[in-house]
Amino acid sequence: MAKIEKIVLSYSGGLDTSIILKWLQETYGCEVVTFTADLGQGEELEPARAKAEMSGVKDIRIIDLREEFVSDFVFPMLRANALYEGQYLLGSSIARPLIAKHLVGIAREVGAHAIAHGATGKGNDQVRFELAVNALDPSIKIIAPWRQWNIRSRMQLLEYAEKHHIPVPSDKRGEAPFSIDANLLHTSTEGKILENPAEVAPDHVYQRTVDPVDAPDTPEIITIGFERGDPVSVNGKSMTPAPLLTELNGLGGRHGIGRLDLVENRFIGMKSRGIYETPGGTILLTAHRGIESITLDRAAAHLKDEIMPRYAELIYNGFWFAPEREMLQALIDQSQTFVSGEVTLRLYKGSASVISRASPLSLYSADLVTFEESAIAYDHHDAEGFIRLNGLRLRSWAARNGR
Repeated sequence: MAKIEKIVLSYSGGLDTSIILKWLQETYGCEVVTFTADLGQGEELEPARAKAEMSGVKDIRIIDLREEFVSDFVFPMLRANALYEGQYLLGSSIARPLIAKHLVGIAREVGAHAIAHGATGKGNDQVRFELAVNALDPSIKIIAPWRQWNIRSRMQLLEYAEKHHIPVPSDKRGEAPFSIDANLLHTSTEGKILENPAEVAPDHVYQRTVDPVDAPDTPEIITIGFERGDPVSVNGKSMTPAPLLTELNGLGGRHGIGRLDLVENRFIGMKSRGIYETPGGTILLTAHRGIESITLDRAAAHLKDEIMPRYAELIYNGFWFAPEREMLQALIDQSQTFVSGEVTLRLYKGSASVISRASPLSLYSADLVTFEESAIAYDHHDAEGFIRLNGLRLRSWAARNGR
């Protein structure tokens, strides 16, 4: 195997990736480039730069990807109304292909032979990162320290940090903390008490949303504008994708919207429990289905609902850059051609409810559905033939069965 001269590391600046950085330098004896993605996780990222500098890193990349994340990854997914196992809005899953894309791009730019990540051998993220790299540049070697080194316990991890003079924050010295992933779409929390699905999640687990019980007693009414399936405004104010989602996160969080306590089936085969908070995404999903209800043809809407579970599963399992996901995306995007208009919602104590919707491209006809005299000719007798033809096979089936 050719000697590895340079590695690009997906680096958060946290304890695990700080240890991984040192391990890579020791094990491979080569230059390590760090890449930290700003996905709107709500943390100051400059400390990551300082920690990388302390470890002797010369090439430190901290890139603001918030707009790209929402416009090119979150919004295409929301066009599909994607929910994994009917509930999860895929907040972690959809961030991984974007990070992998930039890891590959930086590796090509600096001439790195390999990329490294800090995902564990039990989780989904290792699969997502590596499948994305396989699709984008199969010539790049992938280094996954958690599958390669001899560190097998948290105590060994802390001992390695002490030995190599890697600062260990006081809150990392006791029992293992919660495992938290955050970006502009969501916050997920796993581990500790949550590993027992019979235990009720404590209040302090929730970071982005208030308890619906404590949310305002007065509903808040908002209006979201859509163009071709994508949200473009809130309460009449035009916004680009990242600020729009940020605005809705604030509104949803204040009203306790978007909480989910989920036991899910990981791709690698085990069940896991997580607490997810997706306030803005939950509002957008509800609003998007609201505008689709008046602008999508019935068969088109039903077809979208049929393929949605498959599309969501592809994202969850790490196949964002796979041909089948791109094929489904083309179908979904085509369906959004006339999905434009405005949806008004009521935000109240954990719920986002559509209360009105309007579109210049609406398929809804008041003249057709009215119980009053209609300006559009509709012969009620036509329904008789429609029912008889649809009932033909049922009558044949009943006759055979002696009914």
